[in-house]
Amino acid sequence: MTTYGKGTLCIQAGYAPKVGEPRIAPIVQSTTYKYDDIAQVNRVMTLQEFGYKYSRTGNPTVTAFEEKVRILEGGAAAVATASGQAANVLALTNILKEGDHAVSSTALYGGSFSLFNNTLKKYGIETSFFEPEQSEEEIAALFRPNTKVLFGETIGNPGLNILDFAKLASLARRFDVPFIVDNTLATPVLCNPFLHGANIVTHSASKYIDGHATSIGGIVIDGGNYDWTNGKFPDITEPDPTYYGARYIEKFPKSPYLAKARAQFLRDFGACLGPQNAFLFSLGLETLHLRMRAHSENALALATFLKDHPRVTFVDYPGLNPVGRERITKYFLKDAGSGVLTFGLSGGIEAIDRFVKKLKVAALVVHVGDARTSVLHPASSTHAQLTEEQQRASGITPDMIRVSVGIEDTKDIVEDFEQALQ
Repeated sequence: MTTYGKGTLCIQAGYAPKVGEPRIAPIVQSTTYKYDDIAQVNRVMTLQEFGYKYSRTGNPTVTAFEEKVRILEGGAAAVATASGQAANVLALTNILKEGDHAVSSTALYGGSFSLFNNTLKKYGIETSFFEPEQSEEEIAALFRPNTKVLFGETIGNPGLNILDFAKLASLARRFDVPFIVDNTLATPVLCNPFLHGANIVTHSASKYIDGHATSIGGIVIDGGNYDWTNGKFPDITEPDPTYYGARYIEKFPKSPYLAKARAQFLRDFGACLGPQNAFLFSLGLETLHLRMRAHSENALALATFLKDHPRVTFVDYPGLNPVGRERITKYFLKDAGSGVLTFGLSGGIEAIDRFVKKLKVAALVVHVGDARTSVLHPASSTHAQLTEEQQRASGITPDMIRVSVGIEDTKDIVEDFEQALQ
């Protein structure tokens, strides 16, 4: 299956029905699973044998979704979660503990920045931040003996920088830490971070994977390409007393990292994905390859229109600027910059409010990455919890408007912005 193109994988990967079984992966709306003898249940509960025991840690509909994304990303294993934020929490806390240190890009979704800057700090985990275009040596100076993670977003939200994978992967190898990448805005159709040195990939499936603003969920994918036996992660290599001394590195050699996450994180924190949402995500994935082409084409057309408008102070879209174009060519699977752009509007917050109220096709919503065009003022919404200095470090200015460009007719989107800017 992995030899097929992205479109075929979007539609067919993850579920292979046998004769007489449903052609489409069914919704298994059940919390529990039947067994005939207590010995088998014991083997399942103690990780000696695979089986569904309770839908908090696994469900057939969720498995089909996990497998589809795993194959699309080219990973070794995947675990779905209740939200994109839960995916990042799982990815990090599965290997970080009190006294550890992380290094992260500043160009992050506001919730992710707060997770690093505020919440993890309360649990004794410190983070040092770098601006994405800093030199390798400047970023290297942030690493400490207790650094355990390097983190970034493929396309920063809403800064829209594309990660320099070569630089960051080099740092991860140099300091022997896992390189975690949030690939939400690029999707596995446009970029596969594992091809460029990433070790763990996360997604907010609520965005382009869903594509229709119906469901909340996330997913973590393990590339199976990190050596967990380097002595930095004993919880993966040493016996787990809660599972009769099982060693994840021995029992699950393809992905001990996510085996631990499923067995411990989902068991203890319960941030699992429900089967209804997993079904909708799998449905959304079937058109992801088509939608990302349309999102990217519409975003480039709108960005091209906005850059020449007299009321617009700046436009940022990866497909327009030289650095973005270079990195799309170098790191992306397609010549496309995804569907999000930002622009500045002169006249202050009053002008921004008037502009938003005049839009007819686009709507003001706290979301990104679905079929409908939407706008947002990041400084007063998704990043409102950041100081002005932190906002600017994340690439946010008071005049910035973020646009999630949908897949409506290009002409209608551009004309809607043109009339709202008059």
